[in-house]
Amino acid sequence: MLEVTDHSTLSQTLLQEVKTLADRFQQTFGRIPSFMEVCGSHTMALARTGVKKALEGYVRLISGPGCPVCVTDQVTIDAMISLTDGVNRIICTFGDMVRVPGSYGTLMQAKTEGKDVRVVYSPVDAVRIAEQHPHQEVIFLGIGFETTIPILAAAVKEAEEKQVQNFSMWMSTKLVEPILRQLLHDGEVALDGFLLPGHVSMVMGRKHFEFLATEYNMPAVISGFEALDMLSALRHLLLLSLEQRAVVLNDYKSVVTEQGNVQAKYWMNHYFTLCDEAWRGIGVISHSGMDFKREYNQFNAKVRFPVPTREPRRTKCRCGEVIRGLIDPPQCALFGRACTPLNPIGPCMVSSEGSCAAYYQYMREE
Repeated sequence: MLEVTDHSTLSQTLLQEVKTLADRFQQTFGRIPSFMEVCGSHTMALARTGVKKALEGYVRLISGPGCPVCVTDQVTIDAMISLTDGVNRIICTFGDMVRVPGSYGTLMQAKTEGKDVRVVYSPVDAVRIAEQHPHQEVIFLGIGFETTIPILAAAVKEAEEKQVQNFSMWMSTKLVEPILRQLLHDGEVALDGFLLPGHVSMVMGRKHFEFLATEYNMPAVISGFEALDMLSALRHLLLLSLEQRAVVLNDYKSVVTEQGNVQAKYWMNHYFTLCDEAWRGIGVISHSGMDFKREYNQFNAKVRFPVPTREPRRTKCRCGEVIRGLIDPPQCALFGRACTPLNPIGPCMVSSEGSCAAYYQYMREE
């Protein structure tokens, strides 16, 4: 009980210090500081812990393109759902993808129509399913950032070592550095700093993000996901902003090192290579994703099972603007009306890391 009390007291002390620094920032520069959290897990944690609500009027926390499901463009979502149309196939996916709206249905609807769609906790589980069903093609939908890509590589490694011939993966991965460069290049949102993703930094290392300071003069802090972690990171960001120092700080040293996970990066680059990727609401960004190297195309579902593409159905969903930080979820006319967690119109309301889902669950005014 004492430990909880101490934790709560420390959170309140840090919160007050952040507010005091934010007031000083406003007095110095005549405006509220604006920081973008890049990670979808931060978006949800900031809302769930009440940090974002507590800092309203002091710090503007902008949700960025850090939810892998949300940033996947509609053509890719539709293609993944179309994979279920093939005969003798088992489609494996992470749970968030099952309810993501395609233009003409969802994976959940395909499952109710008798298609074999399975939720797995790890892509390695899909390899084991392929072993158990040697006469069916098992396709895993590979969506994720640098945190997930090494796990995808681990699944391919297992399939290769076990010579599993009926396993493949439809890759639609994204990388953090190219999207940060794109956001800063476009300059659509005025930012004073970045709250950097602890999970991605665990893989890539602190030095991976040095370009923010050296090339863009932008302060950034790597943070964990508890209230204390995030408040501490925001305190550092405010201090750096007040001192006008462009530095990339590691405030998550228990997990993140300078170079990151060298072994994970090795396997990423062993099976995959950089590729152009389309981002929802943004368009194609050069070398912003990873796909199979040509010598591993036996595991590439795009090569083995090409699907026809068609023009996506257009809606009034503004997820593309939400993930670019241009609007907050309530500014979308569909939010909380036509678009709810039970009836999502866009992926930001579906994903456990989506901005709209976070806002709806923890910040919406009843």
